[in-house]
Formats: sequence, structure tokens, C-alpha cells
Amino acid sequence: MAALAGFLALSYAVCMLASIPIILHSSGWFAASAKAPWMPAGWMFRTVWSGLYACIGLSAWLVWRRRALTGNLLWSFCLQLLLNLAWPFMFFAMYPTLGSAALWLAFAVICALAVVLALLIVEAGPVHTWAGLLLLPYFSWVVFSASLNLYSALHN
Repeated sequence: MAALAGFLALSYAVCMLASIPIILHSSGWFAASAKAPWMPAGWMFRTVWSGLYACIGLSAWLVWRRRALTGNLLWSFCLQLLLNLAWPFMFFAMYPTLGSAALWLAFAVICALAVVLALLIVEAGPVHTWAGLLLLPYFSWVVFSASLNLYSALHN
């Protein structure tokens, strides 16, 4: 159980760090920016991400329990956390400095995240079916978020 707590703690540490640029900039330039018509309410992001970070930690733990969180799986798991953390810094924090270029760079980051997640799902699924299945909502939300990012990049 200590290992599960550790994986969840790592996942939620990324969540907390990723929240910093969102909190600092969501009432600034982002509040006045053009947003996609399908953009959900802010509370929905907090709710969904809370669950997704739990799924990330649980998925890693399930793979770890099978002694398979090594090599490509470990690399993919770490890279998706890094990209997940990089995206809000690029999208929210860099916009005041780089302007729309930051939104396009953030779009590249979130597309890379989607690719790494797809690889992670394909790698984790055979190790533990639930480990792969737990990442599917995360992948879906990242693709949805990429559509919001693309809209912002095109219209701001």
C-alpha cells in the first residue's frame, strides 16, 4: 500500500505543480481570450483532472506490481508526466511573453503528450489490462484539451 500511496503522491505532485500557472494566469490574459464554443466550465477541469491523476498513479502502480515498470514503460510514464507538467507552463505562463507562439508550442506539447499516452496505453495494457484501461479517459481528455488549445491558437 505504501507503493500505491507513492505513485498517487507523485501523480498529485505533478497536478499541484501544473496548477500553478493556471491559477496565476486564468484570470489574466486567459479570461479575456477567445475560447472554443465547446469549452466546459472551469470547475469541470478541476473535477476531471482530479480523477485522471488518480488513474495515472493507479495505472503506474498496477504495472509496477507486475515488476514491469522498467525500460520503455518507465520512460513513457515519466515522459507523459513531464509533458503533462510542461503544457500549462507553456500555454498559460508563456503567453504573456511569447504571445500566440506560446499557444502553438503548447499545442505541440499536448500533441506529443497524446502520442506518448497512446504508446503508454499500448505498452501498459498487455502487462495489466486495467493499467491500460485506466489511461483511456486520460488520453480522451488530452485529445479534447488539444482541440481547445488548437482553437485558442487559431483565434488569439
